[in-house]
Amino acid sequence: MEFDLSREWLETNGIGGYACSTVIGCNTRRYHALLCAATAPPLGRMVLVNKADETLSIGERHIELGCNQFPGAVHPNGYHYLESFEVTPVPRWVYRVPGFDGAPDVVLEKTLWMPYGENTTCVSYVLLEGPEITLSVRPFVTGRDYHHSHSFNQQFNTDLQRSTDQGSWFKSQVQMRPYNEGPPITFSSDGEFFEAGAWYYSFEYAREMERGLDCHEDAWCPGAFVWKLTANQEAHLVVSTEPGDFSQHNLISGDTADRRRTLGAVFNDLPVERRETAQRLAVAADQFIVRRQDNLHTVLAGYPWFSDWGRDTMIALPGLCLTTNRLYEAASILLSFAKAASEGMIPNRFPDHGETPDYNTVDATLWFFHATAQYLERSGDWQTVGEQIYPVLRECIEWHIKGTRYGIQADESDGLLSSGGGGTQLTWMDAKVGDWVVTPREGKAVEIQALWFNALKSMMDMAERAGDKRMKNLCGTWSRKVKQNFTEKFWNAEENCLYDYVNGTYQDGAIRPNQIFAVSLPHRLLTADLEKRVVACVQRELLTPHGLRSLSPRDSRYCGIYIGDQWQRDGSYHQGTVWGWLMGPFLSAYLKVNRFSPASKKQAALWLQPLIEHLDEACIGSISEIFDGDAPYTPRGCFAQAWSVSETLRVLVEEL
Repeated sequence: MEFDLSREWLETNGIGGYACSTVIGCNTRRYHALLCAATAPPLGRMVLVNKADETLSIGERHIELGCNQFPGAVHPNGYHYLESFEVTPVPRWVYRVPGFDGAPDVVLEKTLWMPYGENTTCVSYVLLEGPEITLSVRPFVTGRDYHHSHSFNQQFNTDLQRSTDQGSWFKSQVQMRPYNEGPPITFSSDGEFFEAGAWYYSFEYAREMERGLDCHEDAWCPGAFVWKLTANQEAHLVVSTEPGDFSQHNLISGDTADRRRTLGAVFNDLPVERRETAQRLAVAADQFIVRRQDNLHTVLAGYPWFSDWGRDTMIALPGLCLTTNRLYEAASILLSFAKAASEGMIPNRFPDHGETPDYNTVDATLWFFHATAQYLERSGDWQTVGEQIYPVLRECIEWHIKGTRYGIQADESDGLLSSGGGGTQLTWMDAKVGDWVVTPREGKAVEIQALWFNALKSMMDMAERAGDKRMKNLCGTWSRKVKQNFTEKFWNAEENCLYDYVNGTYQDGAIRPNQIFAVSLPHRLLTADLEKRVVACVQRELLTPHGLRSLSPRDSRYCGIYIGDQWQRDGSYHQGTVWGWLMGPFLSAYLKVNRFSPASKKQAALWLQPLIEHLDEACIGSISEIFDGDAPYTPRGCFAQAWSVSETLRVLVEEL
């Protein structure tokens, strides 16, 4: 295989922990890990073990299968022996080492998985072909927060404790605790362990270098786990935060594989041409649905670095949970955010280390209404909604009318929802560097009005069901105001589209994708003619093979490449960068204005195809967060993003 750093893999454990790297085994990010544990699920993530490199010994020959990048060098070059890789149902590599002097080839299979609900990574090896070999595996340990890099220091504890329990499945078990603030790390193996502790310096991470961040790291190797293998013999290594013995299921990848096959089985009745893709997306969707410490669920916005964000969670919930018929998890997610509501708002973000949630968002709560309405329509579960969520939604409406944080308040004169001021970034276009708010959008943003209108209309339906006449009448009055004034305030006759936001007498004419939500959301604000014009404008100015640009290339502020340090990247994040998740609302709007005609469905399927093909690019089996606005639309940002997967799956299954 070639030296290709662009293709990555991801394995997750359902509580926020993960393992990931490049297909060829060369870590290019500080987030790459053999075991990144969620110490306070789904947060408190720590890269405990960065990776493990394998060496095969065949007689006097020693073949290194690992790959690492150092300043000015790549060593070793084990990717030359990588014959194949697949990620479904669990990551699996096959290495072929050519025989020497007429000897047969050596073929070694490596499989990696994480048991669900455990901060544990299991790796198995089996010699598929060839003579007897010696397999050595060396782990590299840092034990640090996943947002940081690690350097040699005297505080790093290299002490090892060995188990002498001969009644367990393992032959060798070694435990170490690099730092007191982190959990212990236990290595269990059915091979022998040979202690040979050493520091390895200056691992170089290409992706962090591109991002203008610290790109070098030092790691500690405690020694090597060693097996003698003959044909069809297996070897196992388990890395975990759980000390002591392990149940037998940890050694069987089939449990994890069977669970993922079950996730995809919900689509067995789909036409064959769509079934396999939907099943792959269902497995990808599962990676983002995680269980919290309180046993409720949430959604991680993206791997490898995002936590659970209110906005992302509510946008992604329909595709992740409803399309896949995971109604229990959908209800659990809604309840987890309802519990955290404050002053009529759900959190924007739960910080990594358990601090007070951030509420700096105007749209997360409005998306909460949408997700709840979609859940109720799909499940019919009025008991959960009526008893536990509806009271929270009622408070949200009241707070939005009288005013809550960050200047969020409905305008008595026109019914529209205002927000912002004081250097805040409250919409999903929320890039901020220092005191620089890149796209402030203060006042009345176009998608906020569409979401506010839909929240009011959905609340009218729920209030009627609850027998709450006062709330129904209140929402009816405000929704009529919104509809009466929206077009007058937002229609841009010169460009045949909607203004992006208005602030007093100012109307922002930037052509952005936010206007598509005035068409894609269930309750309609515009006439059919104006809806068609909005869709046509977005198609003409913003549509790419992988989603919608965040700004028209005709705009002088347009940035077509997302690269550079934090200032450069955040400065272009919503100034032309393509967002994959926006393909979902665009296709929904396009199909709606074309009345789901066969021709429009065919065209929508063609537009969706590049995102489906992207499942075999970048992070294999998932969909990236963003792409460059200019061809060739290089994937950037998080290599696996919840709402990108969600919206692709939702449109594929429910719209097409």
